[in-house]
Amino acid sequence: MQDVQRVCEFLKKCSAYFLATEDGGQPRVRPFGTAHVFEGRLYLQTGKAKNVYRQMKANPKVELCGMAGDQWIRVEATAVEDDRVAARQSMLDAYPSLQAMYRADDGNTAVFYLKDASAAINSQSGAPEVFKF
Repeated sequence: MQDVQRVCEFLKKCSAYFLATEDGGQPRVRPFGTAHVFEGRLYLQTGKAKNVYRQMKANPKVELCGMAGDQWIRVEATAVEDDRVAARQSMLDAYPSLQAMYRADDGNTAVFYLKDASAAINSQSGAPEVFKF
């Protein structure tokens, strides 16, 4: 659980991190801002109407990358959709600003947890912190 919390805290420090997916052999990268631990898993949120949702459903292998100060993080994982209302509501409770656009039962809100994740926080001055969850 400590690994998941540490990675989540770092992603939040980044303000925005970047999520990479694949679309027909073409990499797709976009900024994301949600990172939340629910039931011991690291979650992110998007809308079902977005291309990123369709890309993660077609190929759940994702990579995240972000920078905070002089450190950066890379996370490789499999994104698994959690279609429970409780998981979606937990994310919306953690990010009240999302509630202007999403509701847990709106048919559009989607949350994914990261499975089989490998993460590293790096800097120019030291050995990386490595995490698995």
